[in-house]
Amino acid sequence: MVMTSDAHVRDLRYFLAVAEELHFTRAAERLYVSQPALSKQIRALERQLGTVLFRRDRRGVRLTEAGSALLPHARRVLDAWTEGAAAVAAVRAARLGTLVVGMSTSPGRGGLLPAIRSRFTTAHPHVAVRLRQVGWDDPTAGLADGAADLAFVWLPLPGAHRYAWTVVAEEPRLAALPATHPLAARAELDFADLADEPFLALPPSAGVLRDFWLATAERAGRAPRVGAEISGTEETYEALVAGLGVCLVAAGNAPLITLGGVVTRPVRGLSPSRYVLAWRREDGERALVRDYARAAREVVAAGARAGSADSWTASLRIATVEP
Repeated sequence: MVMTSDAHVRDLRYFLAVAEELHFTRAAERLYVSQPALSKQIRALERQLGTVLFRRDRRGVRLTEAGSALLPHARRVLDAWTEGAAAVAAVRAARLGTLVVGMSTSPGRGGLLPAIRSRFTTAHPHVAVRLRQVGWDDPTAGLADGAADLAFVWLPLPGAHRYAWTVVAEEPRLAALPATHPLAARAELDFADLADEPFLALPPSAGVLRDFWLATAERAGRAPRVGAEISGTEETYEALVAGLGVCLVAAGNAPLITLGGVVTRPVRGLSPSRYVLAWRREDGERALVRDYARAAREVVAAGARAGSADSWTASLRIATVEP
């Protein structure tokens, strides 16, 4: 039995090139080395293994029986090495990469975003987290077209089967009204009180999300009256002040539009809204996406355990959803 030291990956790569080309000059050109250097390396490998791998004669270069036996194993080793190197490169790229987080409305909610960022960057200190504001015409906040890796969005999502998400807040839908509106004098409203009012609507491209904020499901088949279309918080505030209509708003977003001249009121008969961190299903095992989502779940769970009455977690349902 011949004892050998371990062959280097380079030796196997040289052996494979000669075995496939069956020509030392062509193999040397393929490897970007000189032909004498390649021949020297092959001889060294043969000495190391204690056997001849190639026959060289006037007819050319041929594999010996030992060379033929080594060939499939050399291929497997080199394939495995290539896959391993790619995996290491992917990890390195992830460590030094950028994670894009989309949003159509700032999460706010008691420091949610800084808390998630802090947990995430502890695990990935070299990764840049870039926030990307997206208009309300894209209810996926950049997920659908690939512009964002994850996104803070409202349910329901168009094409929900394409996404998974974790719920970060569940909040009642309030009615936002001009302060001069007759219904503003009431402390609480029934949705029936609002059903005939003109509503501010998201752009048609928002699809099922537009329907949700128009409360289409609660209208018993009656179409809503659309007073104006809105595509951002400032437009919403201006349209309310101008008396173009009323709208529904999540409780956590009420401070964004009650800046003077606008009030919000609780509404009976409406299901709550759900604010989620979502990602594309196929990205669920990407290290950065997975770890950012984990950080969000940990922050949400920590807030729920704290149980602060004025916290954004006060009415939270914690879940990861794979619809």
